[in-house]
Amino acid sequence: MTSTLIGSSSGLNAPLNAPTIYHLPSGLTIVAEQMPVDAVNLSLWLGIGSAIETDEINGMAHFLEHMIFKGTERLSSGVFEREVEQRGAATNAATSQDYTYYYITSAPQDFAALAPLQIEVLVNAAIPDDAFERERLVVLEEIRRSEDNPRRRTYARSIEAGFDRLPYRRPVLGPASVIENLKPQQMRDFHGTWYRPQSMTAVAVGNLPVEQLIEIVAEGFEAAQSGHSATSVRPVPQFASPEDAFIEVSRQEFEDDGLQQARLVMMWRVPGMTDLNETYALDVLASVLARGRTARLIRDLREERGLVSSISVSNMTYTQQGLFYISAQLPTENIPAVEAAVRDHIRKIQTEPIQDSEIQRIRTLVANRFIFGNETPSDRAGLYGYYHAILGDLAPALNYPAHIQALEAIDLQRAAQKYLDPDAYRAVVLKPTVS
Repeated sequence: MTSTLIGSSSGLNAPLNAPTIYHLPSGLTIVAEQMPVDAVNLSLWLGIGSAIETDEINGMAHFLEHMIFKGTERLSSGVFEREVEQRGAATNAATSQDYTYYYITSAPQDFAALAPLQIEVLVNAAIPDDAFERERLVVLEEIRRSEDNPRRRTYARSIEAGFDRLPYRRPVLGPASVIENLKPQQMRDFHGTWYRPQSMTAVAVGNLPVEQLIEIVAEGFEAAQSGHSATSVRPVPQFASPEDAFIEVSRQEFEDDGLQQARLVMMWRVPGMTDLNETYALDVLASVLARGRTARLIRDLREERGLVSSISVSNMTYTQQGLFYISAQLPTENIPAVEAAVRDHIRKIQTEPIQDSEIQRIRTLVANRFIFGNETPSDRAGLYGYYHAILGDLAPALNYPAHIQALEAIDLQRAAQKYLDPDAYRAVVLKPTVS
């Protein structure tokens, strides 16, 4: 077993984080940190999500997330949840395009009893046929609710338009037509391929000594793996290359009878996590444009001119590629004026340096968010798990504020010039149905 201690001040006055990374012979990576908060969080992360699926099984990763809690040969369905509830602990899970994670938060004295149960259900999910059929109905209902949600409908239409061939264009939940035809054995095969220790990052943070945290997790995996054939070969997801930037303005328009106001989305293809250094300036530009009431688009389009009900900007960074994503809710008649105003704001960023006061505002926001995002064991476990599962490296998680602090106005201007062409983007418009 090898270990590495990583600490970082992250551009702040004193170090907040000092996680230790352990690499076990099975291929499992464990990240552990003692934290003087009377709780312990174990987060189990896999750097796989809907992006690794084929069209024929789109939605499998999310469906499997549901099935993980249906028991194993050693642990009957419901036992894990009952133990969690009886000890006043909490457990949940989430699936995205690039990752899936499961967590449990317990009192320190209960961690040694509950952590092995979480590991067991993850590693040895039985996926019984009868439970599969019952849970299929639950997932189909979740898809239906998602389709009834205006915000999710807008995102689904937009993300599909944002990519032509990368799997990020598909829904994480999958289409109902695919979920209806999935077979239990397909899920067992998917689980057997990806849910291996060498594909996982286990993060334990809380008020127990690091040595005890690592021992509990390592022994839990050893017990769960007993009887399994040993292998240290990590399956590698296969991805297509990033897509080219848009070369012109193109648009897709839809009528949506569930909307009271229109939605306008404007998107640019930008670098993803595989080109991480290129993402920092874009993160700052998103904040300059729409984080806080004094941000440029919010002040201009909502506060002063009243052209939008809301407007937001996100630099959405997936593993292979990202989208710089501007979304507004507005009266239909205001769409041309708002789209033109957004283009003008981007041109201004490209030609006029952003003021130091604006940059300092973002630096302060990022530094404070880093502090606030470090307050609980679950906060830290999520931070460590995400970056290690996606990149195999914790340094970017700890050094993010320092990267932001180092950016100057010229860096932001160059990023806007390189990636945000006001005359080449993809727009998606959803309009209320006119009766």
